[in-house]
Amino acid sequence: MHMADALLSPTVGGTMWAVSAGTIAFCSRKIRRDTDDSKIPLMGVLGAFIFAAQMINFTIPVTGSSGHLGGGMILAILLGPYAAFLTIASVLMVQALFFADGGLLALGCNIFNLGFFPAFIAYPFIYKKMIGSQPSVTRLTVASIIAAIVGLQLGAFGVVLETIFSGISSLPFPTFVAVMQPIHLAIGIIEGLVTASVVSFVYKARPEIMQSAMESHPIGSYSVRSVALAFLVAAIITGGIVSWFASTNPDGLEWAITKVTGKEELDGPKQGLHAALSTLQERVSFLPNYAFKKPAEATNVVIEHTQPLPSVQTGQKAGAATSHFETTVAGLVGGASTLVIAFLIGAILKRRGQTEYAKKRSEQTGNCKP
Repeated sequence: MHMADALLSPTVGGTMWAVSAGTIAFCSRKIRRDTDDSKIPLMGVLGAFIFAAQMINFTIPVTGSSGHLGGGMILAILLGPYAAFLTIASVLMVQALFFADGGLLALGCNIFNLGFFPAFIAYPFIYKKMIGSQPSVTRLTVASIIAAIVGLQLGAFGVVLETIFSGISSLPFPTFVAVMQPIHLAIGIIEGLVTASVVSFVYKARPEIMQSAMESHPIGSYSVRSVALAFLVAAIITGGIVSWFASTNPDGLEWAITKVTGKEELDGPKQGLHAALSTLQERVSFLPNYAFKKPAEATNVVIEHTQPLPSVQTGQKAGAATSHFETTVAGLVGGASTLVIAFLIGAILKRRGQTEYAKKRSEQTGNCKP
């Protein structure tokens, strides 16, 4: 459900950039005050895991479409809403900048749609209400599925509204929303099942992690090493190997656009901000479409009498066939980049919080002296 720049006007795209940036700033202030050292490595490994999981598009039977994990609900349940939003923002920034997955103008929309609705709507108002004060595996499963579905439905509706308010595409609201919501309901059910499985695993292995997120208190002396290691291994296997088998069908948003317009993709403006951001993205993305950059002069060269490498499509960008090796490199590099960025964000915010706390204590001590 990564939006492309072709769907958005500069006004809507810029507004959503500002909204997402403001939410990031708000979450950063919260993390400076609340996050303990144990949660920082979880931000890194969970970010890497979600990046890898988003590479895998799963087929939606009968429709000819596919979907991929959003991951916002998993992050919210395990990290709490503030760290979850910062982590999903890290994932989406890595995808947009390094892999040209999702437009740069659309980055604010993508962060908001995939981060805000799960973390600040579905998690507190659905998941936490359903879990109550006495969680159980059954409650966790049901709450995770329903919250994931609602979060994705809201995100899909956000895509529709942002597209319609932009007014630069030929997508009519009634038809677009009538196609977007059902296909993302199907995707949401699968995401809910995956979310429930991941959450149940953590609940059985280290329930203190989820309790910490729900009650906004430090994990404390409980070790998260085994859980962090499990997610790290899962990220490596998922991004490095399982990603080979991603569905080649268009994702839910691409499928919906095709159903409404009859075109596989929409052409955005060729001048102005759209063109400038497109050029910038081409320059900074070193693994566009999760594959190696092809030299411009080699695009018309035909190599004869050679056997092609086994290839798949990453699913994120249908039509861009890549070798298994390219996909593995993209999965590992992207996961590692996300891990480092999310970890550094948590560590820097934690360090700043400690500095501010020490300064405040020093001032209070000084004021108490006669």
